[in-house]
Amino acid sequence: MSAAKKWLRLSTQKEFCPLRKSFDELDENVLGTFRVLSKERIRNETVEKELGTEDYIQWILEDTEAPFNSPVRRFMLFITYYGRPTQVPHVPEECYTGGGFQKLTSESVSLKIDRSGMTEVEGKYLVFGRKGSGHWLKSDKFPVLYLFKVNGEYANSRGEARAILGKNIFGKYSYFCKIELVFNQNFAAPRKDEAVESGGKILRVILPILEEEHWPVWDKD
Repeated sequence: MSAAKKWLRLSTQKEFCPLRKSFDELDENVLGTFRVLSKERIRNETVEKELGTEDYIQWILEDTEAPFNSPVRRFMLFITYYGRPTQVPHVPEECYTGGGFQKLTSESVSLKIDRSGMTEVEGKYLVFGRKGSGHWLKSDKFPVLYLFKVNGEYANSRGEARAILGKNIFGKYSYFCKIELVFNQNFAAPRKDEAVESGGKILRVILPILEEEHWPVWDKD
């Protein structure tokens, strides 16, 4: 049996690792300067099935401290949780290019959080451009930032996420969660430094909430 098949067989045998508290109970009133403009659900059943989970948040946020014309004043927060990871985590590189966009930039970045003994977390920064003449985007290009929390550890790529899952091949449980920030709600695309600064700002708010109230307390046993 190949290593990949062995990993898949053992991963499918794991018990479901639930969130401590549903994302539906995440209190929007504790987001500081960020205001929830809308809470969206995926209407297309096929798309939601392909997502592979019903544990997700898709919120449009507004940073009330940012200038009204700032390209980072509004953005999408998209969080997905998998309590029994039996597949490779979905990543924007495939989701957006599969949706007809082209990837223009891809690189690792450090996001400052300065909390709980951590000064920063590593994330992935991408820029996508649209093909053809679609008009749902306000700008011709948009940046995306994302990272994972996997079995109590942070990861900034699918490869790192799989490596962490692979270390727990004989464990009873495994989970991963993807935190994604999409800056496609404004007429102009933010620069890299603007997107990274804005990403760190919301992560300093949302990560403590997820860690203290929602994500499982990781027990390797």
